[in-house]
Amino acid sequence: DTPLAICEARDPKGLYAKARAGQITNFTGIDSPFEAPERAAITLHGETEKPEQMAESLYARLTL
Repeated sequence: DTPLAICEARDPKGLYAKARAGQITNFTGIDSPFEAPERAAITLHGETEKPEQMAESLYARLTL
C-alpha cells in the first residue's frame, strides 16, 4: 500500500517518468489501474515505512 507519488519519488530507473511521457504503455498507476488484491498474503505500507524497514519486514515474514 504505497501512494503513487511515493512510488514515483522512489523510482531509481525512471520508469514512472517514461510511462508519463508515453514511452511505456499499460503501466500500473499511470495508464492502467492499480487493482489491489482481495486477500494479500503480505502487505507493506510504503507511506509510513522506509524501503529498508519494508525489506526487513518482508525478510522476517519469509523466513518464518
